Amino acid sequence: MDQRKLRYFVAVAEELHVGRAARRLNMAQPPLTRLIQQLEADMGSALFVRTRKGVQLTNAGSVLLDEARNLLLLASRAKERTRMAGLGRSGRLDIGVFGSNMLVVPDLLLHFTRSYPDVDLAFHAMNKQEQLQALYDRRTTIGFNFLGLKLAGISNEKVRSEPLVVAMPATDPLADRPSVRLAEVAERPFVVPASGPRPNLLDFVFALCLEAGFRPRISQEVADSVTAVALVAAGFGVSLVPQATWALQLANVVFKPLDHDRPASVDLHCIYRTDDTSLVLKAFLETIEATRQD
Repeated sequence: MDQRKLRYFVAVAEELHVGRAARRLNMAQPPLTRLIQQLEADMGSALFVRTRKGVQLTNAGSVLLDEARNLLLLASRAKERTRMAGLGRSGRLDIGVFGSNMLVVPDLLLHFTRSYPDVDLAFHAMNKQEQLQALYDRRTTIGFNFLGLKLAGISNEKVRSEPLVVAMPATDPLADRPSVRLAEVAERPFVVPASGPRPNLLDFVFALCLEAGFRPRISQEVADSVTAVALVAAGFGVSLVPQATWALQLANVVFKPLDHDRPASVDLHCIYRTDDTSLVLKAFLETIEATRQD
């Protein structure tokens, strides 16, 4: 249906006077009259009844007025959404998330949703391996991963560095210390997050312990840092976890800064397909760069 005719029809229907509608549309009256007559022919029904004071809508005209307003609104929205999509300001972003990764990114997500309110975010709970497969299958656009992935076709964008802290039972003799050195917990069993392709957090923890002069005694290997903290609360040992897990505040768990000879932190990365040219992805990566905390 011709949008121009519909706009002209709505103007006449709202003014109930062809002359006033013509002035509103900045056009002469005779062409407007002809366009309304063409529209009536297209509809196969009279839309107006002519009166001495102007025109009145027929029943068919009243129905068309409601439909025309809806159609014009939908067309306007479609045009605007298309324009916004072309600018990367609308669309959908499918995100693979896992465990403690989500504890690190709320500020980033809040900043993005405020800057791009018309982009729909869809979250999918996936471990490291599942995130990778979903990216290759194009079921997701991005994922989040500590330490990143050095794999063909996958790119990494650093989000932030996250210091590691020691999670330990509140009853531990070291629980009152302001900080803890790794060598001081060498005899404790370790609960270690270890999942997905190597290297992972298990490798990083092992390297730190070796630097401190001991091999950790692993009591449990778990999927993520959230589970590790829960097992620390249950008395299974101590764990090195990203500082963001501090927010969990579980009973019987305290978190202590790690006193180490060098900064002990892990980088959270946003992972995505190298060949993805999505403008929404580009906007998200720009938001990471703008909000990055190094």
